[in-house]
Amino acid sequence: MQATKTHIPDVIILEPKVFGDDRGFFFESFNARTFETLTGVTRSFVQDNHSKSARHVLRGLHYQIRRPQGKLVRAVQGEVFDVAVDLRRSSSTFGQWVGVTLSADNKKQLWVPEGFAHGFVVLSETAEFLYKTTDFYAPEYERSILWNDPLIGIDWPFEGEPKLAAKDAQSVTLGEAETFD
Repeated sequence: MQATKTHIPDVIILEPKVFGDDRGFFFESFNARTFETLTGVTRSFVQDNHSKSARHVLRGLHYQIRRPQGKLVRAVQGEVFDVAVDLRRSSSTFGQWVGVTLSADNKKQLWVPEGFAHGFVVLSETAEFLYKTTDFYAPEYERSILWNDPLIGIDWPFEGEPKLAAKDAQSVTLGEAETFD
């Protein structure tokens, strides 16, 4: 597996070593020792989530203000544009974002640490998306930042309006959001 730090060094792209031939492929999608060695992250994952979404569905930008979740995410079917936004006020990259295309074909994963909002938009007809999280879902602490907040300025790779859940359509801007110290 190879790890690549992004311009926000705590957000890391992971690319597995894939063994393939005319029968198909095999790769190790997660190994705790390798993950810790490559990233320096010593968290345990406590919950796995699996979602399926249609083209232009945008989920996010979600985070939990208490009981924050680190997320290791990947697409196992289709293609998404995945985004992490730094919500740590003490960070030199506060309000900045990282975006990467994750797909079943490229098999890349993204480590989104605690203290970040996370979201993605589906670029293929459908996509199935997996999340490993470092804490349990706590709906009472869930918050959402507006996907098109001009202060953040995410360059989403699609035209028009995304398909949003009602809660995501009512998200707040970064200036209005509860953030991390």
